[in-house]
Amino acid sequence: MSAPRSPEALYHAIPQALADENSQVVPSDIELEADVGADYGDLALTTADPPPVVVDAQIRWIHFVLGCSVLLPWNVMITATPFFLSRLAGSPLKSTFSSYLSTSFTASNFLFLAHATVVSKRRSPSRQIRVCITWLSVLTLLLVISTFFRIAPGLFVAFVLLNGAAQAALGAYLQTSTIAVASLFGPQAVQAMMSGQAAVAVAVSGVQVLSSSLFVWRATPEEITANAVDGSAEQGSARVFFALSTVFLIISAVANNILVSKPTYKTLVAPLEQKKFGERGTVEEQQLLTSLGRSDYANDKARILRVAKANIIFEIAACYVFIVTLAVFPPITTSVKPTNPSTHHLLFNVIHFLVFNVGDFSGRYLCAIPSLLIWSAKWLLTLSLARTLFIPVFLMCNIQRPTSEFPISPIISSDVLFMLILFAFGLSNGYVSSLCMMSAPSLEHNPRLRGRKEDVDVAATVASFSIVGGLAIGSVASFAVRGAICGCNPFTA
Repeated sequence: MSAPRSPEALYHAIPQALADENSQVVPSDIELEADVGADYGDLALTTADPPPVVVDAQIRWIHFVLGCSVLLPWNVMITATPFFLSRLAGSPLKSTFSSYLSTSFTASNFLFLAHATVVSKRRSPSRQIRVCITWLSVLTLLLVISTFFRIAPGLFVAFVLLNGAAQAALGAYLQTSTIAVASLFGPQAVQAMMSGQAAVAVAVSGVQVLSSSLFVWRATPEEITANAVDGSAEQGSARVFFALSTVFLIISAVANNILVSKPTYKTLVAPLEQKKFGERGTVEEQQLLTSLGRSDYANDKARILRVAKANIIFEIAACYVFIVTLAVFPPITTSVKPTNPSTHHLLFNVIHFLVFNVGDFSGRYLCAIPSLLIWSAKWLLTLSLARTLFIPVFLMCNIQRPTSEFPISPIISSDVLFMLILFAFGLSNGYVSSLCMMSAPSLEHNPRLRGRKEDVDVAATVASFSIVGGLAIGSVASFAVRGAICGCNPFTA
């Protein structure tokens, strides 16, 4: 049995990256299997450059599926709004529920994502993804169960908001791991992941439209009126896509296991999969490793601030995209009622979600076409700011106001035109946000990174954090927009 190494010898056996964030030199005599690699097989650090990244169709599809799982919680909660509102019929909580739901969800996501971003360098992505998906499956299953019972409106609101906040927290850690891994595979993997985030919204809202349509087309006018009161249609629709969401999360966990088993993954993600130091050794060794760990924590924060400062234009552009989006969608857009009296309001509402989500997915898919890519930070910021024009346009539509003090005829009275505007709104959301996420961590197209490979995953997670910040700010802004519409206290009316 070998004698314990001295602190000096141990220090020289630890990657210099722990002491100097800019150093890429790793001593060749590191015993990774003995010190840090027992939990992740035979990964090894090496000074040699990794082989060229081959992002084949299977890898893209796996990132697509993981992208779906990242935004599945958000899309499930938002798309289920008609069901939640049906359970609040006659309650004063109904008018403000959508804004409170989006605000609590995005605020939780923002706060936990801040922590997840700081500690991302010291967490195993594969383990974190597996744990988060498991717990998300449990929370989604609870939503399935909720469709079988009726409880008091106040208690129901508390359950939904707490469930959403918990999913948002788990989604934050899931997001940092998936975007960090995707950024190491390159822009193609990032684009696939971003497309997956939009595709899941299309799938969820599509299921809701289908189930709602079957009910509306088969029911008599009397049945429609009766079920509009008790919410049977919304309940059945929600039950279906809550159940399908649970199944899909399980599929996502399987896809992640397939990705982790690939040799390419082990080559690219080895540094992020290292086990925490300090689990074995003498007291002196553990004290030294703890000291180095603290130094590494400080270096991580310094690196995050440096990258955030360098990519500030990309981050502002990505953030503002979602400030505008959440300011009106869905709290304001769900207030738009059909001008055609023969159109069922439930069907109109769920179709409106589908139209936005199809537009969002189309915008992200456009980023797979090389001729449509924009890498300039200034141009992306300009496009992001230009989306502000959508807010007054939506206010010109047939918005249902809570009071009769505003007998104003809508300027845009066409249901088809409203849907076209909503599609363009979703298209610009997906297109600009994806370009920001692809550009920020790109060594080839973003000179601000100055060729620092170690900053790629950091740039991606910071940009992702900016998007969540935009979601949180936009959710709060929706109260202000609602107040402008009704001329009332937006937190109570």
